[in-house]
Parts: sequence; structure tokens; C-alpha cells
Amino acid sequence: QVQLVESGGRLVQAGGSLRLSCAASGRTFSSYTMGWFRQAPGKEREFVAGISWSGRSTAYADSVKGRFTISINNANNTVSLQMNSLKPEDTAVYYCAADRMGLVIDRSRYNYDYWGQGTQVTVSS
Repeated sequence: QVQLVESGGRLVQAGGSLRLSCAASGRTFSSYTMGWFRQAPGKEREFVAGISWSGRSTAYADSVKGRFTISINNANNTVSLQMNSLKPEDTAVYYCAADRMGLVIDRSRYNYDYWGQGTQVTVSS
């Protein structure tokens, strides 16, 4: 059984930085694609960033491009999201997700098979 556990969310001021981590366990992930999604109150869950397990391919939502960086540590099965220049509109619950197919970085939440419990990020103005 795949388990994804996120950590690192907290309250931060606008302009600040945070680093989220996702610890993956339970499988061999070499064929997986990993993604970060977020969901703000009253809004749909949206794609933030994705990365192939090799780390060679990445993708970002336009709203975070240039501010967020996704990375992967294959040695300890950890996916990280470095978030800089945070804005109040980045406030949301952030979720880590895993896609078993892993052929492309999918931006649709419906194509991800496993999810973490989420971690709250709050950016104050």
C-alpha cells in the first residue's frame, strides 16, 4: 500500500518562503510521476507542480512558475516543493499525489492514484 505523508505547512507572511516535503513509502516508485496539488476553501483542487521519478521532467502551473520549485530525492523517496515569494492567494491545503502510470506529468487530479492527507499553508498579507 502506498503512503504519502506531507509536512512543512505553516503560517507565513507574504513574500516569505516555505519548503513542503512528501515522504513516499510502500512501493517501488521508479515508474511513478509525483505531483503537488492545492485546494483553497470553496475552490477545486488544482495542479501546482509535477515531476517524473527520475527528476528529468518537471511541470508547473502558470500561477507558480518562477516562484516554486519541485524536486525529488530518490534515495529517500521524498518529493519537495520549495515555495518562494509567497502570496496570500497561495493559501490552501497542499496535497502530494502519485500517478502509477508516470508516462507524462498529468495536470488532472483524476489521474492520480494515491494522495497524502494534506498540509495547510497560510500566507498572511
